[in-house]
Formats: sequence, C-alpha cells, structure tokens
Amino acid sequence: MSTVAITGAGSGLGRALALGYADNGYKVFLLGRDDTKLHLVQKKIQKNNGQAEVILCDVQEPASVSIAFQQIGELDVFINNAGIGIFGPLEDYTSSDIDQTLHTNVKGTILSVQSALPLIRESNGRILTIISTAGLRGKVHESIYSASKFAIKGFTESLQKEWENEPIAITAVYMGGMNTPFWDHSTHVDDPSVLKGPEVVAEQIFNEDDGRNEIVIDR
Repeated sequence: MSTVAITGAGSGLGRALALGYADNGYKVFLLGRDDTKLHLVQKKIQKNNGQAEVILCDVQEPASVSIAFQQIGELDVFINNAGIGIFGPLEDYTSSDIDQTLHTNVKGTILSVQSALPLIRESNGRILTIISTAGLRGKVHESIYSASKFAIKGFTESLQKEWENEPIAITAVYMGGMNTPFWDHSTHVDDPSVLKGPEVVAEQIFNEDDGRNEIVIDR
C-alpha cells in the first residue's frame, strides 16, 4: 500500500487531501498539533475503510518534527501543507506575528522536508509544497505572508535543481484562497463562503501528483 504524510491534516486543505488520498488507496499519516481534529479525520477515513495514523507534530519545533517522522516506517509522498496567515498593514505586525508566520511557513517547511527526505529517497517518492498564489505575486495586507510564500517558492525551485539527477521529485503547488478555517481568525476576506472548497483543490492536486515541477490551481 502506498503511503502519504500530510502536515496540517486536521482541517481545511490538509483534511481534504487526507480524505482524497485515503479514498484512492493510500495509507495516510495525519500530522498536526490538534489531537482532536486529527482523530476526527482518522475516524472518517476508517469509516470509509481506509487506513490512517495520527502523529502529533509542531512544525516550528525541530525535535517535534524529527520525532514525528521517526514514527513513519515507509513513505511514498510527503505533502508539506501546514501554514498560517496573519494579515494587515505592515505597521500593524508585531514581532510575534512575524516570528509565528516565518517559523511556521518557512522554518517549518524546511524542517519537515529535511525529516521526510530520507524516507522519500528510500521509496524514490515525491514531495509537494503547498505554496499559494501569494508566492507568485505580492498582495495588499499580505506582506509577511507573501514573503514567507516567496521563500517556499525559492526553496522548492532550488531543490528541484539540487535533486534533478535523483529519482525523487518536489512539486510546487499554487492556489488561491479557499473556503476553509484558515480565515476563522481574520477579517482579511469578507466572505470565505464564496471561495472554492478545499475538496475541489485536493482532487486536482491528487490527479496531477506525478512528480511535475508545478501544480497550478490558480494564478
């Protein structure tokens, strides 16, 4: 059975990806910080006769990431999905806002990919980094978020060159806003319900997950 590990798997796109890969025969490792949400996703997968394991992981903490991936025996696909967004004019950002965004979105991505890499090399597998269109162009009131996503874009493109002679792949995934809990603590988007659902995005990602350099949902 093929295996996939997904960070931020308790809600939103991570949850939709977990359900989608499970429905297509993958064993899913559900990584995240919220034990309750992760177990709810696990139960839904198991109810549909799929296989899933919950692994608590805070991508900001090196030890947490390292321990999480030590619990995974074999891995064919790693989806780096965990991320946060704090929005507003530049002068309103606190030092904590900046640290939280960069530590989760940038440092967390690097740590997770580092820990997943030995397993991916063993299986000649694939890594996907969930980036967002904020990694393609700047947006109003998204300066810090966009900076973090541009960083992940550069990280991913650099690894594509670094690994071009290896039988592994890393794919950059770009999408716009979705109707997910991502916006629950933000007024940046007036009405998230008008945005596309994460299930639609997850389905396209699964269908195009073949080791290509980019999966573009939106530009």
